[in-house]
Parts: sequence; C-alpha cells; structure tokens
Amino acid sequence: MEIIAQKRQENGKKAQSLRNDRLMPAVMFGKGQDSISLTVDLNNFIKVFSIAGENTLVDIAIEGAGKEKVLIKDVQLDPITLSPIHAGFHKVNLKEKITAQIPVEIIGSETNPLVKSGDGLVLTLLDEVSVEALPSDLPSSFVVDVSGIEEIGDGITVSQLDYDRNKVEIVGHEEDEMIVKIDHAVMEEVAEEVSEEEALAKVEASEELTEEEKKEREAEENEE
Repeated sequence: MEIIAQKRQENGKKAQSLRNDRLMPAVMFGKGQDSISLTVDLNNFIKVFSIAGENTLVDIAIEGAGKEKVLIKDVQLDPITLSPIHAGFHKVNLKEKITAQIPVEIIGSETNPLVKSGDGLVLTLLDEVSVEALPSDLPSSFVVDVSGIEEIGDGITVSQLDYDRNKVEIVGHEEDEMIVKIDHAVMEEVAEEVSEEEALAKVEASEELTEEEKKEREAEENEE
C-alpha cells in the first residue's frame, strides 16, 4: 500500500484551499528527525487508511525524496462530514520495537446461542490491547470469536488471544483479564428476603399503631 505525497510549504489558513482541491495536509515525523509538512491526495489516503488502519506499515512516496515506511497516526476528522482533514505519518525504525494499541474485533455475536435466544448479550470489556513488537510484526487487530460461549458469565481472556507469541508481546494486561463476556440480557431483579421475625415485627407494629389510633379517637370523642 502506497500513499503519494508532496512536500508542502503552505500552512495555516492555506490548508483550507488544499482541502477544497481534495488534497489533505499532513506531517511526517520520526525519532530524532525534523518533521516534514506534506500534502497527500485525500481519496488515495482514505483508501489506504481504510485497509491499513494505524497498525500496518505503509509506503509513503514523497515526490523528489523517495519512499519511507510509516505508520498512520493522529488522523483528525471533520466534526460534521467525518472526512479526514489532517494526518501524521510516523517514520519508524524497522529494527526497533514499538508499543501500539491493537483494536479488538468481535465476531460471532449473531450466531451465539445465548444471544440468539435473547438470554444473553455480548459485553466488550477491552476495545484495545497494548502490545510491543517490531513495526513489521504488529497485528492489525485481535479477532475474538464469541460464537462458542455457552454459559452466562463466561468470556474470552487475554491469554486466549491468537497471535504470534515469538514476535508480539502483550504489555500492561494480566493473562486472566477478560476481553469480552456474555452477560444477562436483562438484569435480574433480586427480591428482598424478609425473615419470619422481621415480618412478625412489622405486623405487631401495625397492630400497635391501630390501637393507638383507636385511643386517640376515643379521647377526641370524650372531649366532644
């Protein structure tokens, strides 16, 4: 996947004129390097970003400066149209491990027997999982299949994720941390249990109150 870019001199208000021409301002940055302002074709960027996301290496071909391997980062969206209006390209050291947040993709909800019966619902507890790996070894996502979960309260933990453990290390998460589970579709109402002694006390209190009311009424009648 490749993004075509040109070095950009225009900054500030002139960025709007770029967008009017279906061009998008961007910046390339890297550890120990000066950032470079760029312009990219918006349609080209949207197509590549929809496939690569933020965890897949892509080539950026800068006119007159060759190609670089980058990760797409810090994509800003227009609040109304939700179209990208700016992006960052992180130039990485291919021999140096980096930390990244990998999105979790839940599949199999529609075929889970508890969900189909209406007794359960899928509760996602982790949307992303933090990993450390070389840029070229980063997984694009963690796919979690919930179709086989058969008991309410059961789920899938970090230790059950499918990935290459020789190349990718999960960091900041315990192995038994739950990523997704099946919960009750409707919260069960817990009836308040009342002991026999408490029930008797309530009856007696009610009877006492009734006697007191009778006495008050008798007193009022005598006064009349």
